[in-house]
Amino acid sequence: MHIEVLPDAAAAGERAARRIAECAEGGLRERGRFLLALSGGHTPQPMYEALARLPLAWRRVALFQADERAVPPASEARNWSHVARLLLAPLGASGPQTHPMPAMAAHELDAAAAEYAQTLVAAAGAPPQLDLVHLGLGSDGHTASLFAGDAALEVDDAWVAATGVQQGHRRLTLTLPALARARRSLWLVCGADKAAALARLLAGERGLPAARLPRRTAWVVADAAACPGRAPGVEEIE
Repeated sequence: MHIEVLPDAAAAGERAARRIAECAEGGLRERGRFLLALSGGHTPQPMYEALARLPLAWRRVALFQADERAVPPASEARNWSHVARLLLAPLGASGPQTHPMPAMAAHELDAAAAEYAQTLVAAAGAPPQLDLVHLGLGSDGHTASLFAGDAALEVDDAWVAATGVQQGHRRLTLTLPALARARRSLWLVCGADKAAALARLLAGERGLPAARLPRRTAWVVADAAACPGRAPGVEEIE
């Protein structure tokens, strides 16, 4: 696992976007396409904006979601609404192929999980392999929508799962097996409220949902507030 520390959240968002672009350029050279899954929340919104400014061959990129809330299509709580506004709208007709998780009511989640798993397999193979998954880190240690104590965290026979109510919403999420098969993962972690969880992730604490993902292919981009005492720059952590 590598961690790269930037002075502030804006710089971390810019760096995460450049890191995604570097991985995409490599994937496009090697395989002719790039399969990217994005997570939601407030932290990656500057990253979405920065990505929209980068000169990628977007038409050969396929965009997926790592997780989504069970909310109406127009809800601002929907992760995809921010992706659409900040990344897709500026790109216009030159944007990527998009595979959003379906807008859904809470009682429709099981069917929606099966539907999205089929979408994933159709694009990424069986078993599916994404090129890069962007992840966030909650102050409680969750990543995507995999929370400690939720049944979705233990699903090992499906690529997509429905969660219980977490932070006010039921959700869809890629499962640990789906996330673990990605060629690379990129965490973007910003804010002092994430410092304790990030320290536990870097230490490999297995009780943390995020720490159950492979470390060898992981890159963490963080701001200084999330890494008190760690100097700016890149460090490899065993």
